[in-house]
Amino acid sequence: MTSHPPSLSLRASFLPPDDPLRVKLHNEVHARPSARVRLPALIIYVAVLNAGVTREQERDHLSRLPGQQELPLDSLHGNFLRLRFEGYTVKWERHTEFTRYSIVQPLPADAQLGASDPELLSDPVVTPDWLRGIPGHTVAAIQMAMVHGDLSDERVLMGQAQAWFGRRTVVASQLGNGHSWAVTEFCIGADGFERMLVIAPADMSETRASRVSQRLLEIETYRLMALRGLPVSKQLAPLLGEAERQLAEITARLENKAASDQELLDTLVSLAARVERAIAEHGYRFSATRAYDMLVGQRITELREKAIPGTQTIGEFMQRRLSPAMSTVAATAQRLASLSERVSRTSALLRTRVDIATESQNQLLLEKLTRGQELQLRLQSTVEGLSIAAISYYVISLLLYGGKAAKAAGAPVNPEMLAGAVIPLVLWVVWRNIRRIHAKLHGEH
Repeated sequence: MTSHPPSLSLRASFLPPDDPLRVKLHNEVHARPSARVRLPALIIYVAVLNAGVTREQERDHLSRLPGQQELPLDSLHGNFLRLRFEGYTVKWERHTEFTRYSIVQPLPADAQLGASDPELLSDPVVTPDWLRGIPGHTVAAIQMAMVHGDLSDERVLMGQAQAWFGRRTVVASQLGNGHSWAVTEFCIGADGFERMLVIAPADMSETRASRVSQRLLEIETYRLMALRGLPVSKQLAPLLGEAERQLAEITARLENKAASDQELLDTLVSLAARVERAIAEHGYRFSATRAYDMLVGQRITELREKAIPGTQTIGEFMQRRLSPAMSTVAATAQRLASLSERVSRTSALLRTRVDIATESQNQLLLEKLTRGQELQLRLQSTVEGLSIAAISYYVISLLLYGGKAAKAAGAPVNPEMLAGAVIPLVLWVVWRNIRRIHAKLHGEH
């Protein structure tokens, strides 16, 4: 009995609902399937920066290929497209910063192993105008010839490889512990292309040939993309030097109290803005450089190189030529981050100084307020004494006039004696009432 995989509806009945990204993330492993390369073959590879280039523009360019006039835009949404034609294939891949085009075609008969500096584009399957019209700016262009050869005699094979490159200095490695050779000169020729030569035995499988070509092409592409951080590092060097000098000057002035806080703050804010702007503009470039450098290292490791006597391996060449540039970029990124941290620490010191000065001013203000309150209390006590005297005077005066009126009416009263007698009582009553009012106003009981 033949078993069949369960249908999608039957499988779904055994599982909770799918996460919306499940299928997309699962299929990412198949997003860029490897091609099959049948030797001998020529791979024309062009990688272009795609900043400002839309998928519509890339689709329009691909539609200029034979029979692709109705190429749908949806076919480019997966970032990978392989177009098959009679005798050749064209592969399109879009990445974050660049798009690469790979044309796999038969190798010209006069470019086989044993030829001397052959012309590889004598019979291109795509027109020069089509290559020239690829939207974007070229970052890598490689002609890779993949040929059969006898790997048993290293001396003879190296002689043939050097003749193929016109006797120029080459870098070469045995790949996969000896299953093939990779030879290149890492130079841009008059036609704008670099050249690579892969020599493999007759029994090399098409899938292995595809993997080898992809790794070699990716090494060179990622190397060039990683190096895009080097000009940025060189451009930032004067700015960083000036910023560090200015920060040291600000710190010295802060220590010696040679400038006002407002002046230092304005200078420090301007410096911090320049540093943060540099981080915002170039932080991505430095991060991308680290990522591309890691990819170069991974692809070199996957080659499993073995040295060929008398020549550098690709890994050794990268180590000696690429590593210093990557170290420069890493040092610049670290220097920029360190400068930002130092500016933050200096800002914290200045804030602390301002806070201390503000606290001292607040303390002086509180002392002035305290002295003012003491003076106010003294004045209030003086006013209260004057108030008691004034009120008592008016009360006694009223009693005196009342006594005089009673005496005039015939009452046996001595107004002056009466007024003199009640003075203590009036003073006590007035004082008592004022204290009661004062207690109410201050919440006393």
